[in-house]
Amino acid sequence: MHIAQVLRRPGTHFSFEFFPPKTEEASQQLFESIRELVPLRPSFVSVTYGAGGSTRALTRDLVIRLQRETRLTVVAHITAIGASRQDVHQLLEDYAQAGVENLMVLRGDPPRGATHFVPHPDGFRYAAEIVAHVKRHFPHFGIGVAGFPEGHPETPNRLKEMDYLKAKVDAGADYICTQLFFDNRDFYDFCERCEIAGIHVPIVAGIMPITSRQGMIRIAELALGARIPAPLLRAVLQAEDDAAVERIGIHWATQQVFDLINHHVRGVHFYTLNRSKPTLRIYEVVGQQLAVSA
Repeated sequence: MHIAQVLRRPGTHFSFEFFPPKTEEASQQLFESIRELVPLRPSFVSVTYGAGGSTRALTRDLVIRLQRETRLTVVAHITAIGASRQDVHQLLEDYAQAGVENLMVLRGDPPRGATHFVPHPDGFRYAAEIVAHVKRHFPHFGIGVAGFPEGHPETPNRLKEMDYLKAKVDAGADYICTQLFFDNRDFYDFCERCEIAGIHVPIVAGIMPITSRQGMIRIAELALGARIPAPLLRAVLQAEDDAAVERIGIHWATQQVFDLINHHVRGVHFYTLNRSKPTLRIYEVVGQQLAVSA
């Protein structure tokens, strides 16, 4: 089933994002996390690439394994980084043959150390071009694309940013999943700007709890990293240790999720970093509160 069809169902839908493991130990950890998260009945799960498309084959293998061995609705990431048009086309063929029905189409982040995106000589330059290619050659796929509540770092002109997003939707994207953010006001403003721009597909909110000081620093360093609100920053810096940081981060994300549900957001997408505990804790609190208020 296409994700857009899922999102049309009543209520707020929850989903998880994983990345492909590079070692057997990491693989075991990931599937243990998946085992713990499956009972939460996510509406879908997605599998991302490493930076610069470095884990394309691992992503493909994990997507196909999840498709074959679980009942999860799986979304495969597709990017233009380091790939020719034929590479992308072959990957789409692989997914079609495996029965995968949904894609997250991204231009992709440059490899670590690179300052800007350089397309493959025979590759795609923009996500909208990939979306158009998929719709032309593989029309059965459902397609999601990325949105940036705080603005795309490579597009300081916020008006042009919305033009580029609308180009992806006009090319055939069915829904938008946002980058992580820590201030819901940024998300609501983004949704309103989408409406003004004539973008009317469902929008899923991306959430990732901070679980350590180093993790917070890493988020701030990412090219697509999110702004850390002052109250959250203060709480993290005053925390005694990373165990306290994790409690703070989970509490902050939980309050974000409550607020998003109260605003009838179509979906909340958890960036899990292949760990189940933070998401399980958020579900535990949110589920209890929703049961009390029902």
